[in-house]
Amino acid sequence: MHTTTKEDIERILAGQRAFFATHQTKSLSFRREQLKKFKAAVRRYERRLSEAVKMDLHKSYEEFYLTEISMVYQEINNHTRHLRRWARPQAVPTPLHLWPSRSRIVYEPLGVSLIIAPWNYPFQLLMNPLVGAMAAGCCAVLKSSPYTPETGRVMGDLIAETFDEQYIAFTQGHREVNGWLLQERFDLIFFTGSPALGKTVMRAAAEHLTPVILELGGKSPCIVDTGANLKVAARRIAWGKTVNAGQTCIAPDYLFVHQSLKEAFLREMKSAIERMFGQNPKESPYYARIVNRQALERLQALMQQGQIVYGGEVDETERYLAPTLIDGIRAGDPVMQEEIFGPILPVITFDDLREVTGYVNRNEKPLAFYYFGSRRKAVEVLRETTSGGGCINDTLMHIANHHLPFGGTGHSGMGKYHGHDSFLAFSNRRALTDTPYWFDLPVKYAPFRYFDRIKKWLG
Repeated sequence: MHTTTKEDIERILAGQRAFFATHQTKSLSFRREQLKKFKAAVRRYERRLSEAVKMDLHKSYEEFYLTEISMVYQEINNHTRHLRRWARPQAVPTPLHLWPSRSRIVYEPLGVSLIIAPWNYPFQLLMNPLVGAMAAGCCAVLKSSPYTPETGRVMGDLIAETFDEQYIAFTQGHREVNGWLLQERFDLIFFTGSPALGKTVMRAAAEHLTPVILELGGKSPCIVDTGANLKVAARRIAWGKTVNAGQTCIAPDYLFVHQSLKEAFLREMKSAIERMFGQNPKESPYYARIVNRQALERLQALMQQGQIVYGGEVDETERYLAPTLIDGIRAGDPVMQEEIFGPILPVITFDDLREVTGYVNRNEKPLAFYYFGSRRKAVEVLRETTSGGGCINDTLMHIANHHLPFGGTGHSGMGKYHGHDSFLAFSNRRALTDTPYWFDLPVKYAPFRYFDRIKKWLG
């Protein structure tokens, strides 16, 4: 893997600032042309990307296409289709006391942006924000994760072949490269990763007063209540927990299941897992692997409390961890203290929903929230809790709708993207008032004649 140097970063930034200053990226025809070129490049590289992700994470082509490639295609299509309308200046009402002025909002690119992506969805989480940056008219410096080196190598080739470095540049390396990047001044930093690293990014951005979008994570709760269809709920939860071997920021992190449903639900969960991956998921071509040995060791440590009622098998040489259900978990156990980020699902029973909402609200705000049960109760539970997003009677699917903003709240992040929100994320909403010369309102000038009348009018 080529490691980007500090000198490389300084050269790239100087080139991008100079190119942005030419105003070429502000042209709508330029933006649309670049988006189309980007999509064509992804099509050319699709198989190479799939093979690289297979090497890094053991993802099947089908899972990679559904969870990464297709989402980028849809994002590009959406932006290409709607960009002209989104970028159009927006007229807004002007109060009577400002007559005869007119007011509008103009959308302009923020400038040179930095996009830092994690390893779990190495293509989608780097390229989806890039679509928003390109649509808004920004230049972008991309930073991939070193933990998926094969995917990083192919993405680097794709970007270098498709774009001039002064417009879109690709960087690689470990934490020292992140440090060098964060020392520089950008017009926006878009970071996806853990809350701990999000704090590091925010501290660095504060030195330059750089705005940030932080897409973080956290412990996303899942509730199975009376009124749930257990068979369907189990299948959807099992899917949400085992996609990418649980290494998904919006995966159900822990499960609250009503006491009266626990045994039947656990049976359905086991059945659902086996329908997807067979009796031995290790042999399935559709079951991913843990990213590295260090992550696997951390997950093994989280399995020491409670009782494993399904799964638990580990093969360190293959970085394999079976889908695992753990019963008898208490709130103070380590598995309930940090985001799991793996195929382990702790199971806790409840009798009263207030126990569940109380527990959720005592902890950090989650990125996602999942409720299975009646719609009436779902409305109550959602009203009494908060999260970045979520689903009623499903998991993960809110991320697949580009008409919905995606992002966290509180500890799980700040800022939203996807679809129109991606365009807005990389844009400055510039407020303009246009006042003609032919009338000049005299009351705004000293000595403020008729001030008492104006005061009554304005107040």
